[in-house]
Order: sequence, then C-alpha cells, then structure tokens
Amino acid sequence: MLNLFPPTAQALREPNGLLAVGGDLKPDTLISAYAQGIFPWFNEGEDILWWSPDPRLVVRTARVHISRSMRKALKANDWTLSYDDDFDAVIHHCASVDRGGRETGTWITEAMKGAYLRLHELGLAHSVEVKEHAQLVGGLYGVLLGNMFFGESMFSLKANASKAAFIALSRACHNSGIELIDCQVENPHLLSLGADLMSREDFENHVRDAIKVDMSLLLSQPLCMAPTHPLPLAMLLAGDLPMSAGDLL
Repeated sequence: MLNLFPPTAQALREPNGLLAVGGDLKPDTLISAYAQGIFPWFNEGEDILWWSPDPRLVVRTARVHISRSMRKALKANDWTLSYDDDFDAVIHHCASVDRGGRETGTWITEAMKGAYLRLHELGLAHSVEVKEHAQLVGGLYGVLLGNMFFGESMFSLKANASKAAFIALSRACHNSGIELIDCQVENPHLLSLGADLMSREDFENHVRDAIKVDMSLLLSQPLCMAPTHPLPLAMLLAGDLPMSAGDLL
C-alpha cells in the first residue's frame, strides 16, 4: 500500500488543516492516517475530508486539570467507570447527542460508525464509559496506536459525565506510560481539562516516537498495528485503572 496522503505541510491554513478529499474509511486507510497525524471529519452527504491542523490540541496526561467545580461533581455523583464495556452504545450516543458547534455529532455518519466499530473489532478503537446505577450517562471513544491515544468524540447525558470519562482515560494512560492524548482541534470543553496547543511538527514527532513502528512498514502494511488477539483497553493499559468517580479525586 502506497501512502494515500500528501505531506501534511501541504494542509490549508484556511480552513485550518484541510489536507485531502475523498478516499475511504477502510481500516488500513484510517490506521495510515492516524499514524501520520491525520483524521477524517466530514458531514453526511459530503466527500470524506481529511485534516491535519496546525497547531494541534493535546492533553498531556500528567497534567490533566480537575477544577474545583469538577471535584464537587465527582464527589456528588456515584459514578462507576468501565473500559470497552459498550463501545457500540458510546459511539451511538456520540453521534446522537446535540451539543452545538463542531460537536453536534452529525459528522459521525453511518459510514463513520461502521468504520470505528471495525477498528474496535480489530482491537484498535476503544471506549470509556461512565455509568450511574448501571445506566450509561457519559463516555468517549478513540484510537490507540502504540503509546498514542487519538481521542475522537465524547458525550454526556448528565452534566460533567464526559469530563469524568476523559479524566479517567488520562489517568489510566498516564499510569501506563502514555504521555499524550490527541484532542484534534481547540474547544473550551477540553481546554477546561488542561488541553493545550502543540505545533504540527512537534505533534507528528511525538506520534512517530509513541507508535514505535517503522513508518515505511506501517504505510506498506497498516494492519501490522492490529493485534493478533485483540484485547480490551483495561488489559492494554497496564497501570492502575480508576473504576469510580471517587478514584479520580
């Protein structure tokens, strides 16, 4: 497989990061894209659009921020946390919940849902769930390649539940030696959790170091990143996992 994407330095400045149009959402295409710091984002009825913004929004897992109000929310809610317990439901809610702006969920088309469900089956896409009395109230999903987690979307059915999922992911990643979570583009929700901006060049250098697979091999055989025996996120993250809201305090 040849590299399907142009050099990311060719991405447009306006709109920031638009790199390519077209292609498909097959697993090997998505793996190749993420490994180069590229992600898909497009609305129903549009051609597939591929992005590599500069700067890039990231969270350094050692520095995730828990505000005073968020601490109160964690103390006030009897939430439990799980990992890869219900990926299908998480992506369904991310696609359905109307949050305004970019995160309306309308960009998670049926084709996108199918593509990430396939990545989940391959052991590359994962979810974090927040539950209240066994009912799903928030969560997130993304892609894990080597020691790099690429966040895709999150949702809340109860205030602050998606933030709890993100804090849990950050803690679990940090405990397992994963230093960075990709948050793609700037938004207030993630800035409140301590996200900051990183240049495209620095981001891509970090991704290459974190994936630890020769890029020529990865581009020629993207499915080399898929494990022979897919494991749930709880087993991939070897450190201590927060299992309740209280564990995040």
